[in-house]
Amino acid sequence: MASWDDVIAIGGRFPGVEVTTSYGRPALKVVGKFMCSVRQDPDAFVFRVLDVPDQQALVRGQPDVFFTTPHYDGWPYVLVNMDAVGNEQLAELVEDAWRIRASKKLVAQLEGG
Repeated sequence: MASWDDVIAIGGRFPGVEVTTSYGRPALKVVGKFMCSVRQDPDAFVFRVLDVPDQQALVRGQPDVFFTTPHYDGWPYVLVNMDAVGNEQLAELVEDAWRIRASKKLVAQLEGG
């Protein structure tokens, strides 16, 4: 089972990431922009994705890992089942969320340019 500590460890690899809160829940942000958080009922991660079609594709492609609730319908966020997501996939989700929200300058810093 993936944990919030795993998400924090992965997020720490990226420039500008801060461990903070969002709506009272533990969250990661980059330069104040939401990347991901953890929620309860059900226990899941919430990740920023590129857009709503991306969210829908993830849910359709792996419904055991990805899901949504009416609260997130129409918004570019996806819920991730902590029990079903693998470490490699979790790392991809964190990096994707970071790249969506990070400035070009931070992306260039990561890529060494």
